[in-house]
Amino acid sequence: MGTPSALSYAQRLGISGDVVVQEIGWDEDAETAISEDIEDAIGCPLLDEDATELCDVVLLWFRSDDGDLVDALVDASRNLSDGGKIWLMTPSPHAPGGVQPGEVSESAKLAGFVPTKVDRLGSWQGACLTSTSVKK
Repeated sequence: MGTPSALSYAQRLGISGDVVVQEIGWDEDAETAISEDIEDAIGCPLLDEDATELCDVVLLWFRSDDGDLVDALVDASRNLSDGGKIWLMTPSPHAPGGVQPGEVSESAKLAGFVPTKVDRLGSWQGACLTSTSVKK
């Protein structure tokens, strides 16, 4: 545990209260403390990748060998509510499976998202992506 003044992972991700969060791409290398902290903050389990209900946030774990990042982002957005966001979690660029920041930006743009915040969370890089289209 960090110092009492340190922000929790959920606080750093802007997740609290009655937010519905879906987790996609979790594997044994993912930072379990991030998922657990989010569950504590929202008071319920995260939806798994097979869930079909609308969610406010998608926590997407992605490694360079997971396939095409644009496709992963498009797939991850299928249950995203209007105004929802994707937190794309990638290993740091120089770690195994790491994704370069330029690839994150370009893939986000092609998938209809824009990075609005970047943060280092444990051994992972987090990029908050919001939709560039306004749904009415």
